[in-house]
Amino acid sequence: MSSELRYTANTQLEHLHARYTGTGHADLSKYDWLTHQHRDTLASIVGHPTLLSYLAIADGEATGRVKFEMTERMLQPCGPPPAKDDD
Repeated sequence: MSSELRYTANTQLEHLHARYTGTGHADLSKYDWLTHQHRDTLASIVGHPTLLSYLAIADGEATGRVKFEMTERMLQPCGPPPAKDDD
């Protein structure tokens, strides 16, 4: 019985990770997690016109300009990736 529950729990967890990519996994680095969070926030701002307008008014910019800058920031929201350690 416990093996069936374990299988079901793992299957549900895999389904959640596939559905919500920002949830991460055990091998996810801090940089990758932060990058996912920043991209998710930027995409939310771009996707919600009221948030975009709010930021455009606060910055004194046009909404198209703010949308462009947010989209550009999605490329590397946390800077370049850290160097890999080949030990």
